[in-house]
Formats: sequence, structure tokens, C-alpha cells
Amino acid sequence: MEHFIVSARKYRPQVFSDVVGQKAITNTLENAIKNNHLAQALLFTGPRGVGKTTCARILAKRINQESLETVKVDEDFAFNIFELDAASNNSVDDIRTLTDQVRIPPQTGKYKVYIIDEVHMLSQAAFNAFLKTLEEPPAHAIFILATTEKHKIIPTILSRCQIFDFKRIGVLDIKNYLHKIAKEEKITADDDALHIIAQKADGALRDALSIFDRVVSFSGNKLTRQAVTENLNVLDYDVYFNMTHLILENNIPQILLDYNTVLNKGFEGHHFISGLASHFRDLLVAKDSATVALLEVGDAAKKKYLEQAQKSDLKFLLQAIDQANECDLKYKTSTNQRLLVELSLMKIASITFDGKKKI
Repeated sequence: MEHFIVSARKYRPQVFSDVVGQKAITNTLENAIKNNHLAQALLFTGPRGVGKTTCARILAKRINQESLETVKVDEDFAFNIFELDAASNNSVDDIRTLTDQVRIPPQTGKYKVYIIDEVHMLSQAAFNAFLKTLEEPPAHAIFILATTEKHKIIPTILSRCQIFDFKRIGVLDIKNYLHKIAKEEKITADDDALHIIAQKADGALRDALSIFDRVVSFSGNKLTRQAVTENLNVLDYDVYFNMTHLILENNIPQILLDYNTVLNKGFEGHHFISGLASHFRDLLVAKDSATVALLEVGDAAKKKYLEQAQKSDLKFLLQAIDQANECDLKYKTSTNQRLLVELSLMKIASITFDGKKKI
């Protein structure tokens, strides 16, 4: 049996052009290397799973390559690259050992590169021991610090670094990358299925790849929307489309029955009402051609949103969002949470009630 390698490791980018969603940073680093404008101390900051350590490793290899024009992916500079996990090596002694090593020039290549991950975990004393080396490093040393919590790093360290802020990766970028991997792995995947994974990842590509592996293990070589929603325990958007249809029809008995079905499937009322508020928000942005671009959904879902948006009045949507949001805020403090959600659903359904229909 062949050993399984998780997608996050198997498809880790080896060159800057492969890095997803961080074009501004990768271009800046590439140009800095070519023009010899690279600082000796860099700080990569941003949310988890967006490519900070990956970019640090690519940069470490890139600056030691003999030719900057031809990129050799298989070139290894293990003797020049030192990785330190500050979460487990956060004492003064660890930093003193590092500063002693820094003085020794590299045996091969031009630079010794020190990648310090989770740098915010260093103790106050360790930060102070690191200050002088960071301010005046030897010509052959480059420090790349990576952190998810920039605010925890002391200002004297920040002022000595060139700071690169990594952003959350867009849903569309993650979805397109998952499409590429699915094709590579010979997996048939629905567009909507990959879109749900991309949304669930919340801007972290590493999380998206972990979810992708999990869903593939569950459903095999065919990823469907249903399989993904089942495995990730998320409410399918069809639930919200049906609920909105019933609300617009003022069909309160069926609304209560459908909400009961949602609860019986194991979903929390809080999860449902916040999802419904988001659904109303998406219908609102789908009403205007100028804001349709704000819809982060697949093509099939976008078509449904545009159709339902035409049937929904602007005034209704604004009141419905307000009502659902109010319920969301009150949910945790309520002693009868089911009744709170049911009452909110009845109030939303009554917005368009014309008095002729019987409840």
C-alpha cells in the first residue's frame, strides 16, 4: 500500500508563480531579488494557511540560485536554509544558539536564510536577545519571520523588518485551485461542491486542501454537492431557497414543518438563522447588476439567486435581514431558542402578508 501524502504537502508551491492569491507579494519579492533590493529582515504576517511559510521557503531557495532567469525546482539548499519553530524554541538560549550560528558564512551559495515560524511566541527576553542581530546581520544572513499575530511582536522588532501582509485567499481563487487538483487526481467534481469547500475554508488554502482530502476519502472519485454538504455538515443552499419561497408565499405551517426537519437533521437553530440572514443578503446584492459581483457562489447557484431576487421586494429583503439579524443577536441569551427562531420566521413571513390569506 502506497503511503498517502496530504494535498497540502503534495501540492505545496515550489515557485512564486504557483502561489495562489498573493500576486502582489510574490511580484514584489521577485522584483526585489532581480534588482538586488531585498531587505535582510522580512516579516511575513497574515491569517493561517495563506502561504507565509511556503513563500519563505521559495524565497530562501530563490536567492541562492546561481541564475535568476532559470528556475530549478529540484535545486536543494538544505545547508543554507534553517527553520526554527518559535512555538517550541522560544527561550533566550535558543536565540543565542541561533545568533552564534549566524556568524558562520555559508559553505555553498551566497546566503544563509533563517526562517523563524510563529515568531510572536518568542519570550520578551528572547526578543531582546535577537534585536542586535536583526538590526546589524552579517552580509550573508537573511531573516524571514512568519507570524499570524503581528500585534504581539514588539515595535523594536517590527521597525527592523520589511513587512509583507498576506491576505485571505478569495473563494474563487481557492475553487479554481481545487479544480486544478481534482483534474490532476482524476477526480470528477461538481463546481458547486468545490465552491462549498472553498467557502468553508474561510480564506485559508491549507484548510481547503484538508477539507478536500476529507471529502474525497468520504465520497471517492466523484464529488457531488450532496456528498460535500453531508460530510461537512453544512446546510445546502436549497434549504434556504425553499424556505424563502415559503416565506414569500406566507405559508407559515410549512415553514414550521421545514424548520423542524432542519432541527431533526442535527443542525442548530443559530446556524440556520445566521445562514438565512446571509441568504437574504445574497438576494439583496443579486437585485442590482452593479453588486452581483459580490455574490461568492457557483454559476448554478448564481442563476437561482438572480431568479429568486426578482421575486423578492427590496423593502421585504431589508426587513427580513433586520429580523433575522435580531434573532441571531438574541439567540444565545434566549431560554426558549426554538420558539425565538420560529417567531422570527413567522414575523418574516408576515412582512408580505396581505391579510387575505389565512394562517
